[in-house]
Amino acid sequence: CTRRPSTSPVLNLNPFFLLEDGPDQKTATSQVGRAATLVFSSLKFASLLFTESLHPDLFRGTPLCMAQFRHIFGSARIPIQSGGKNERDIVTSDPDSKHMAVLCRGQLYYFRALHDDGAVALKEPDLVNILEAILMDSSKMEESERAKRGVGVLTTLDRGRWALVRESLLKQSDHNKAALEIVDSALFVLVLDDFAPSDIHEAAANCLHGSYKLAADKNEDFFQSGTCINRWYDKLQLIVCTDGSAGVNFEHSAVDGHTALRYVSDIFADTVVSFAQSITKTIYSKDHIPSHLNAPVRADGSLDTRPKRLEFEINPYCLEQMHYAESLLGDQILANESHVLEFKEFGKTFITGNKMSPDSFVQMSILLAYYKLYGEFVCAYEPVLTKRFLHGRTEAMRSATPKAKLFCECWCSSFPTRKEKIQHLQDAIKEHASIVKECAAGKGVDRHLFALKSIANKNNLPVPDLFDDSGYKKLNHTYLSTSNCGNPSLRLFGFGPVVPDGFGIGYIIRDSGLQYTVTSKHRQTERFVNTLARYLHEVKEFFGESEKIVVRNHRQSSQEMEIDNFTKGNEPDVSPRNKTKVAQDMMYADAFDDMYGETTMMDRVKRRPSVDAKKLANIGLDLDLDVVSPGGVKRKLSAGT
Repeated sequence: CTRRPSTSPVLNLNPFFLLEDGPDQKTATSQVGRAATLVFSSLKFASLLFTESLHPDLFRGTPLCMAQFRHIFGSARIPIQSGGKNERDIVTSDPDSKHMAVLCRGQLYYFRALHDDGAVALKEPDLVNILEAILMDSSKMEESERAKRGVGVLTTLDRGRWALVRESLLKQSDHNKAALEIVDSALFVLVLDDFAPSDIHEAAANCLHGSYKLAADKNEDFFQSGTCINRWYDKLQLIVCTDGSAGVNFEHSAVDGHTALRYVSDIFADTVVSFAQSITKTIYSKDHIPSHLNAPVRADGSLDTRPKRLEFEINPYCLEQMHYAESLLGDQILANESHVLEFKEFGKTFITGNKMSPDSFVQMSILLAYYKLYGEFVCAYEPVLTKRFLHGRTEAMRSATPKAKLFCECWCSSFPTRKEKIQHLQDAIKEHASIVKECAAGKGVDRHLFALKSIANKNNLPVPDLFDDSGYKKLNHTYLSTSNCGNPSLRLFGFGPVVPDGFGIGYIIRDSGLQYTVTSKHRQTERFVNTLARYLHEVKEFFGESEKIVVRNHRQSSQEMEIDNFTKGNEPDVSPRNKTKVAQDMMYADAFDDMYGETTMMDRVKRRPSVDAKKLANIGLDLDLDVVSPGGVKRKLSAGT
């Protein structure tokens, strides 16, 4: 095992997803409406996990390991202050968690959401009422005062410092201890951001690290009022903005991108199914379009589901550390930039039509863009899924292969012909795809070597000289940390760079487009993205139009068609007019970098004792507020609503 990372999880550890817009326009642009639909679907997903009824993951008919799903809900990454040199973070999981937490304007709330048997205890209208009550309550406090109560900002500190402050909170009072237990054991955290991104780049940045905005109090002292302090980075967070845009920021220690993607895909698909059912219910029965999240829902009023505000007793030391935390966080945000490329000229269909692996094609585009910009061929990392094995996570694929280097040099030279450049691209792609296949089959070397190093550290054995070799260190200085993770439910996927002079690049491959989210510490990120786009346009020009439909005379013979191709100068071996799609043997590469040894935390995942129901009932302030129903009638929010 290695020591805990010395860095903050913001930008360094936690990746994000940005969801596509909601299918129902009545709720798609409403913060409360969108949040209620996504929370309702999330609770159904959690219910199926609790009853072990969730359909298993499959890849080409092969079942994948589902062990990570035990830690997606009710889990938290907790820094432990032990006083030793080998201090660790641990992941605690409460398999019996039945409540969820809400962060709104920096203030924490929670409410009971599942019955003891796992059935969902609330319907969407109930959730709408609860969230409206929380929004109303969170707006009562002055903004400057809220900044002094936002304990979540402490989770942005480096792990050692957060361990010290957390220990101070725990020693302050039993109330704080119970409050932290409630947050740590919550199913997940719903984050309601008082913010609407102005463009796609801002939306990506908000999901990754939140917004930066300074305000002044009555004494003209500045404080942070951006959404960056409205977070709890030790847990799974579902983020919804005022315009209805939504995303997920997840703690990565015990959960990889593929697992989080399954959760996001299922809840997004459930909102699509619900919308489709609302359209067809007048013609068919509601069950005519079956839901894949068919969890039991029993909103019978037998549980107290009223939201409670969760407050901490904050001593001067903790208050001081909260100020330092938001100042340090501001530095990180201002030192980082995010830029998005939504390339729509071609996608998977074009790439496979030219007999190339889409994932390998994108990897070559990233290497080429860096080479075009700097004239250097650098280390690149891509994780490859190994969940076909028990407790499998990822293997490291090193995309900077000899043939990839030849491709970059050839493509950027003015001497080779187009045909030669295309041949080098195809050769590099074939080599990459072959190594990806080996990694997916458990034949990689990175994780094996890392395991040996961890065993040596854990057992106080001499670490082999290999790990101090300059070549090994260079291999692990990842200038280009990349990952492929996505499907039609996602608009973007991304994460921060893993080294100060590197790029973090998450990408999604669509049938007719490619989505890149690029982050760096101001390494001309926008220019890198523009260079990437220029290369993709060059590829389109070199290969020609794909799958173009041409209206022909029905009597035109095949011989006439060959003559027509020849006279127009088409090269059959490069861009044939009528391509036969060949099935590609492409492996699914996903998740993201394990630069900080996150895989070693799996042996420290602990089952958290379930939170006493009495604590849930007694900790926090009830929100007994007037709520306006859809019909405009005011009523009290109470148990069972």
